[in-house]
Amino acid sequence: MNQSATTPEVICAGIIVADHICTPIDHLPIAGELVRTDGIQLAIGGCAANTSVDLAKLGVAATIVGRVGNDSYGELIRNMLNRAGVATGHVSKVADCETSQTMIVLVKGQDRRFVHSFGANAHFTAEDIQLDQFASAKVLYVGGYLLMPKVEPAALALALKSAQQAGIKTVLDVGIPGPGDYVSKLTSVLPFVDVFLPNEDEGRIILNEADPYEQARRFRDMGARTVVITRGEQGSILLSGDLKIKAGIFQVNYVDGSGSGDAFDSGFIYGLLNNNDLPTCLTMASALGASCVQAIGTTPGVFNRTELIHFLRDHQLNVSSW
Repeated sequence: MNQSATTPEVICAGIIVADHICTPIDHLPIAGELVRTDGIQLAIGGCAANTSVDLAKLGVAATIVGRVGNDSYGELIRNMLNRAGVATGHVSKVADCETSQTMIVLVKGQDRRFVHSFGANAHFTAEDIQLDQFASAKVLYVGGYLLMPKVEPAALALALKSAQQAGIKTVLDVGIPGPGDYVSKLTSVLPFVDVFLPNEDEGRIILNEADPYEQARRFRDMGARTVVITRGEQGSILLSGDLKIKAGIFQVNYVDGSGSGDAFDSGFIYGLLNNNDLPTCLTMASALGASCVQAIGTTPGVFNRTELIHFLRDHQLNVSSW
């Protein structure tokens, strides 16, 4: 059932995408070659959309703020979000624009390949986030900040500051399209971020720094209260004040990594909502990320609340200081 757009616990703002995903193929086709796949599916994608669905699966009232095109894909994705239990009353249509889409090509034994069109996401602005319409919100999550060219740093900083002043925790994930000047876009924003969740590759490109531990320190020094650097098979590290912890990964059957970072974010947010300490939040995040990679697509494999509880009961994550 669709949650009420006026009573969310979490506002997920940012990227919404229609994903086209093939089941794993043996090899990439050469020019003119047809390679057969067992299936191609249309699925929900994008940082904000994936995170909102994952949270809804955990029983969290989530609403999404974003943009789609005035096309059939926009309607399909809105309907899919509604069926997943996500409120879409604050998803607006952009006239004469297509919904953002990503083609995800899976090749057996290789990392994913992406072909992406920005579409309506290119029109999203920080002013789309109207906090006065979400009096019950406990967390504001912004996903894909650096992928949205019309989100101005000053405007986003104001939205995040307003959220903090209203007692709402702020969580930021960035996404980057490639090399660029990103430090200037984060300098005014990170002081109003409670949890910053880049991955190691994003940290390297943003800071021109390969060491993830140094990345965490520099993002913390730029103002983020808690920094979590995700590192794929190397696990994750967290820095918050004097707390320095690192975590491994849960060993699971890997099928497709699409959406695993968003699932990780969802698990961390779920921990925050339940007033867990940061090591527990990191453990929940790692479990949700691990669940995601066991199925094709960004959200189908993600645990619901009961599955998460059972998984954490039966599996131990290696968490230690660094």
